[in-house]
Amino acid sequence: MRPPPCILSIAGSDSGGGAGVQADQRTIEALGCHALSAITSVTAQDARSVRKWLPVPDTLIRAQSEATLRGFRVAAAKTGLLPGPGAVRAVALAFSRRPGLPLVVDPVIASTSGTRFLGREGLAALRDRLLPLASLVTPNWPEAEALAGCRIRSYSGAEKVAAGLASRVGTAVLIKGGHGPGNEVCDILATPDGATRWFRSPRIRTTNSHGTGCILSAAIAVWLGRGKDLGEAIRRSRLFVRRALLEGRALDWGGGRGPAFVGGAVTARARMASRSSGRRRG
Repeated sequence: MRPPPCILSIAGSDSGGGAGVQADQRTIEALGCHALSAITSVTAQDARSVRKWLPVPDTLIRAQSEATLRGFRVAAAKTGLLPGPGAVRAVALAFSRRPGLPLVVDPVIASTSGTRFLGREGLAALRDRLLPLASLVTPNWPEAEALAGCRIRSYSGAEKVAAGLASRVGTAVLIKGGHGPGNEVCDILATPDGATRWFRSPRIRTTNSHGTGCILSAAIAVWLGRGKDLGEAIRRSRLFVRRALLEGRALDWGGGRGPAFVGGAVTARARMASRSSGRRRG
């Protein structure tokens, strides 16, 4: 019996469970795949801030990545927090040996509360070594500004930066519009051939949005691993994020910025499986 597709998450551990490897794993499993992981850092954080964090040694990040890539039929992978240039180079080396494997890079540069994870040398390594190996890069506005070295002040500016980055690194770029103005969230996809495509949806007003970037990139990796084209993978993943935000917006996590509720999607999947099983028995 063939196992479900294996999706590798290379990211930090979030003690609050809202983002990082924990969010990736719930997303991957909610979408019917098996989650593999390579832990890049350990964080002590809650709904308000990152209290403390420590990077995992570069050699261990590389060993984890290589072990999963060698030992399993990995259908796709994603990266999140990479804590320094050595970690970026270690991951890039692992994927340079596996051309054609779908890879989504979520360039986690700093936490929402202001903790900086990746400095200038790390950003350069990301642009020069890892992004050219990716199938898609998914920065938000501040991350895109750091990668491009310029400010984004409007959606037209985001489109220009996305097109420039895609041309520079030779990789598709999806700049997420959560930081943009208005009642719609507008994400812009740019590809190295100069094409652009907008993805729009009504903005969901909620304080429980922690981990949405992780959830989105993990879901895109799942759908790429399942053979969907890039546009369809993004479309399905945005719907998944919306469901997590809608199901979690009324939850009281005790203050701060609570997590988007991927657990609701897991529960819904279990309910559907249970109903299906009941019908077969009947």
